[in-house]
Amino acid sequence: MTQPPIYVAGHQGLVGSAIVRALRTGGHTNIVTRSHRELELTDQAQVRAFFRSERIDQVYLAAARVGGIHANNSYPAEFIYDNLMVQANVVHEAWRNGVRKLLFLGSSCIYPRLAPQPIREDYLMSGALEPTNEAYAMAKIAGIKLCESYNRQYRTDYRSVMPTNLYGPGDNYHAENSHVIPALMRRFHEARVGDAPEVAIWGSGKPMREFLYVDDMAAASVFVMNLEHEVYAASTEPMHSHINVGTGEDVTIAELARLVGEVVGYRGRIRFDTSKPDGTPRKLLDVSLLKGLGWQAATPLAEGLRRTYGAFLASGAGADRRAP
Repeated sequence: MTQPPIYVAGHQGLVGSAIVRALRTGGHTNIVTRSHRELELTDQAQVRAFFRSERIDQVYLAAARVGGIHANNSYPAEFIYDNLMVQANVVHEAWRNGVRKLLFLGSSCIYPRLAPQPIREDYLMSGALEPTNEAYAMAKIAGIKLCESYNRQYRTDYRSVMPTNLYGPGDNYHAENSHVIPALMRRFHEARVGDAPEVAIWGSGKPMREFLYVDDMAAASVFVMNLEHEVYAASTEPMHSHINVGTGEDVTIAELARLVGEVVGYRGRIRFDTSKPDGTPRKLLDVSLLKGLGWQAATPLAEGLRRTYGAFLASGAGADRRAP
């Protein structure tokens, strides 16, 4: 019997590639993917033609423009425009073409900058956002509300999960435009290879962050997608339907830097550049809802960092690099 087709949007990215791995591990063989060159998701006509031709049953919407503080702060117009267009096109055409289920992947940056900790799902829109990534956060909030609005009006089954900071194989290791773990990994690797006496880290090192290994995120995504509709509906509200995904534990950036340095094997000094922004002081998600539904993260941070560094070396991302 032929399996119904599952479309993973953003399959070449960090999260999308992990979702593809998780689906294949679970026995799914009819997985539909398209590269950015094959399908431009910001183009409504292309997205419409794709959904008309493929008869998709489920969608994992992991496609997004993403980046760290530097990228978000430098390119806010691109971050809000691209993400709004991708989400609007995919959700709308999924509905137009009878897609049975859709899972939208958001981000913990949707929550207020000074939200009480740990952050519960119902803290959404209760305060001001972090200015450095406001554009991205607003787009992701819109994605949640897209799913909820189509559910309310058209009785679709479109769900949302909000992951904490993710890391793992397939990440972007750009020194400035990447997220904190891949950026640190690259800097420490280059410093070790180049025998640099110190590594400079943005900010004071005091902010606290929670980190989730990407294959755990993929497992959580499949878990939430496969929940019975009645269970998901009973656990959420029509206008407050997203679910946090994280570990429920956090570390300071200083502690993280030391961990990454140890994994990479760097022996020099770590200096914190306080002229650079810290971003949100703390972001720890309350994951009690997802835990109550029967899922929790399985990969400790130190183990996830070791696996990630192994993938970094295998990818050749740090080959022949020298510290400045």
